[in-house]
Amino acid sequence: MPDTPERTKNNPDPPALRPSFRPDLASAAGIAIALAGILGGLILEKGSIQDIAQGTAAMIVLGGTIGAVLVTTPLSTFIGAVKRLGSVFFERVTSPAATIDALMRYSTLARKNGIVSLEDEAATIADPFLRKALSLAVDGTDLQEIRSMMETDLIIAEESAEAEARVWESAGGYAPTVGIIGAVLGLIQVMKHLEDIKEVGHGIAVAFVATVYGVGSANVFFLPAANKLRARIRRASLLKEMTLEGVAAIVEGRNPTMLRLKLEAFHQPLGKASKRVAAKPAAQPEAARSPRPASASRLA
Repeated sequence: MPDTPERTKNNPDPPALRPSFRPDLASAAGIAIALAGILGGLILEKGSIQDIAQGTAAMIVLGGTIGAVLVTTPLSTFIGAVKRLGSVFFERVTSPAATIDALMRYSTLARKNGIVSLEDEAATIADPFLRKALSLAVDGTDLQEIRSMMETDLIIAEESAEAEARVWESAGGYAPTVGIIGAVLGLIQVMKHLEDIKEVGHGIAVAFVATVYGVGSANVFFLPAANKLRARIRRASLLKEMTLEGVAAIVEGRNPTMLRLKLEAFHQPLGKASKRVAAKPAAQPEAARSPRPASASRLA
């Protein structure tokens, strides 16, 4: 196949097909709006930002929350969750339309020259999921075996990503409780100075800052971050399901026009098109071993 400006030996995939990263303005704007609303309400109530700027309260909440999460979560999962946190603010963009175009091109070549003609194409694909699926197809692997192997890979990837999302969900559950612990510790210190009523009032106000930090961090960051990561998981899984369906159609020798119509159905809202992430973990190993997992019913 002759090289083109978009496809060369050293840069085989078209630019639209290669994943890129872009800032997620929704995440940044959401946190900014939440903080602006909270701090703005404080100021309107004649308060001051200095009233809640307590380093010891932040140390108690963050330290206690991280410690509780580490007790709950394996270290490798926690490290993965910290690394994945960047995807809350930076979205990995892969164009579904470009993926469909690539699958259409592979389908046309396979129908014209045979699926073995895609061997060189498969070796240069940047997406590891598509590369593995197409390589298995070129090697003559049975379609049911391809589905079983690739869906097992998909389930494992989903479970790993879901475990990392649960780390931040756990943090959102622990933070408010640790905040209450911080408030109680502050009140203990206040009780030591009951002789000075002015100091008692000031101390009580400072003590409850830890509660603000705990509830605020849970509801403004930890829980929303977990849900954003789950949204990323659903989108990535949907794209992989679409890719697997495209490779299956290539193996079956389906008409490229009909293939495009079927793949374009994957542009439906993620909540309707893919619910695999919501499956019970206990049922997934059995699905992975089955030649036709229950999740594959959406691919047929």
